[in-house]
Amino acid sequence: MILKASQRGGSRQMAAHLLKTEENEHVEVHEIRGFTSDNLNGALHEAYAMSRGTRCHQFLFSVSLNPPENEDVPVNKFENALDRIENKLGLENQPRVVVFHEKEGRRHAHAVWSRIDTDEMKAVHLSHYKRKLMDVSKQLYLENDWNIPKGYIDRNLKSPFNYTRSEWQQAMRTGQNPKDIKSALQDSWAISDNRKSFECALQDRGYYLAKGDRRGYVAIDMHGEVYSLSRQIGIKKATLTQKLGKAELLPSVEETKNTISGNLTKQFKKFNDELRHKHKQEMEPLIHARQAMVQHHREARESQRMAHEERWQSEELERSARLRKGYKGIWDRLTGTHQKNRTRNEEETQKCHVRDQNEKETLIFNQLDERRKLQDQFQQLREEQSNERKEFFTNMDQQYKNIERQQEIKELYEQETLRSRQTISNKDSMSHEPEM
Repeated sequence: MILKASQRGGSRQMAAHLLKTEENEHVEVHEIRGFTSDNLNGALHEAYAMSRGTRCHQFLFSVSLNPPENEDVPVNKFENALDRIENKLGLENQPRVVVFHEKEGRRHAHAVWSRIDTDEMKAVHLSHYKRKLMDVSKQLYLENDWNIPKGYIDRNLKSPFNYTRSEWQQAMRTGQNPKDIKSALQDSWAISDNRKSFECALQDRGYYLAKGDRRGYVAIDMHGEVYSLSRQIGIKKATLTQKLGKAELLPSVEETKNTISGNLTKQFKKFNDELRHKHKQEMEPLIHARQAMVQHHREARESQRMAHEERWQSEELERSARLRKGYKGIWDRLTGTHQKNRTRNEEETQKCHVRDQNEKETLIFNQLDERRKLQDQFQQLREEQSNERKEFFTNMDQQYKNIERQQEIKELYEQETLRSRQTISNKDSMSHEPEM
């Protein structure tokens, strides 16, 4: 399993993070060890109080334990991993808390140790803890026959996303037939009688009139491609000047590209808002299904917990009845019956504890399996929406490329990518890439 760790302070913030139910579907405080308090907030506050007698500011050591996505890992394997971490880092017998989180069909654990050694009143030194946790993590993957993440095998395999594209000829890049381009420019010229009407006719077909560097009058399309009017329309410059006026009065190619960029940005934002709204509507049914499932699972767990408590109390009464009191109890002690019943009670107590734990984990694993199936639907829809958004931005990037304004589309893309990640994920999302 992936092990991520950090040394930190902020006991109050840590407790709030561990108990946050808004971002986790199920939260269970599994263990509080070595503290006088029996609740998470009180325990971590004790850690803070102990640190006040030292110079240590990062008095907590936090580790998240993330098993492979589709593996059902029982509690005892988490506990075994925690014991290994303690032995590897020298945290044996240090006070700790363990909390389980479930989200999107996955269960992971958070363990937080107090670093303060109260006997010596100093913090436990954690040298090279990331490398040591990497060793423990590799052992867990090998022992459980889990697929080792590529990042554990070769750091170079963690390559960044690269995007390359060969340059095409003008008509190929714009996706237009050269005959269609020439026809659009010639039609605009034919139906106009002055510069203003010619500009309107061009813009209706996606072209803008501008002053070229050496070609005099040019038309620029929405992709930033520049076309010589005299060449495309087949008229001499003098005829163009007669209808359009002096070329010096027209905006330059750069100014026109800026105008196109501004219009593209407005159009882009409009289309982007429509796409975001469409994606939100597509996601809503799954979100409602997830909320209903989480509520159902919580009710099932609470029902099981109450049934276990009721059964446990009934069994406790039955066991206590075997240990008779008064003269009968004295007689049982003399004959050895009391000791036999006591031994029998202890054995039954342990068996009942194991039985309840197995029933609890069976319920959890069944619910995780059900939740994963729903999560597969989330993942499929997100991939489809991501591909649709990538295609949308790629098309926009192509348009911005030729008008040399790619920084704008890059910033818009980064903003939308961040927005999408914040919508889909949350601050407690677990990365499945190993920490290198």
